Amino acid sequence: MKKPLPDHQKASEHLAAERTFLAWVRTSIAVISLGFVVAKFGLWMRELATHLYPQMPSHSTGMSLPIGVAMMTFGGMICILAAWHFHCVEQAIERGEVESNRGLIIAITAGVALLATVMIVYMLLTAHSI
Repeated sequence: MKKPLPDHQKASEHLAAERTFLAWVRTSIAVISLGFVVAKFGLWMRELATHLYPQMPSHSTGMSLPIGVAMMTFGGMICILAAWHFHCVEQAIERGEVESNRGLIIAITAGVALLATVMIVYMLLTAHSI
């Protein structure tokens, strides 16, 4: 059974929820930015190879763009989930009941682990061409 939250602690809980939300937003911006860099990395490498070795044909796996777009999409989803979670926490604070959302934490962790695995596999498969 949940224990009601005393009124004098609600302000502290609201501010903590806001700080947590802003941390999630910063994380989503970082993931989106990294996704943009990954998406443009393949293009940059091809241009660099063309300038350094114009006689050599350049080949590409073409995976930088899809991985980068996936990361940018995931970053956007993190921001949307953070806003949704913030809204739910704010309602819980007003009701005087606060609890953690383990499902959201597990989902975000699984998403980050999946993207990290995809990036590692991509780097290992393309290491010979760099």
